[in-house]
Amino acid sequence: MAVTENTGSGVAPSGILELSRGVGVTKLDAMVSWCRKNSLWPMPFATACCGIELMATGASRHDLARFGAEVFRFSPRQCDLMIVAGRVVMKMLPVLQRIWQQMPEPKWCISMGACASTGGVFDTYSVVQGIDRFIPVDIYSPGCPPRPEQLIQSIIDLQEKIQREGTMMCRDLDDPARQQLPRALRDEGRGAGGEGREV
Repeated sequence: MAVTENTGSGVAPSGILELSRGVGVTKLDAMVSWCRKNSLWPMPFATACCGIELMATGASRHDLARFGAEVFRFSPRQCDLMIVAGRVVMKMLPVLQRIWQQMPEPKWCISMGACASTGGVFDTYSVVQGIDRFIPVDIYSPGCPPRPEQLIQSIIDLQEKIQREGTMMCRDLDDPARQQLPRALRDEGRGAGGEGREV
């Protein structure tokens, strides 16, 4: 959020009302969202080849620190962004859900790679066919595995979403779409006699 020199109109191009050189006025929600989007603390949940690409993204060549998201923490209570990279099997699912539940609000999730998003080539009973069936996903990063540039673009897209939708009092969490149960827990109305069954 840069404050430009006074152009005489009183309003800077970025939408910040400028009072004098070096002083700007903005909405508190916009300031809090700006702070949140530029201080993401990722919680990596990495398996298989996507985990290697996730590690490469945090390394010096791609330098995720430029985007304010380099502080990888392995304690869910300190993180606000979960990056699920790679396939998730049914035995890992309770661990993934517990980590997600331990993360404080507001929190976001990036599904990295075809396996995390759809199960990929592993169309078997033991592999979760998309983590969005069990936890809410904000951004999908396609590929097998996606390159570090794709993950960086996903983080940039998430930052834009946070700036656009976030509020200081977390009113965005009251959105009915965000409060829906995951697909696997919803009654899908299938079965004999209209009985639903869990997938």
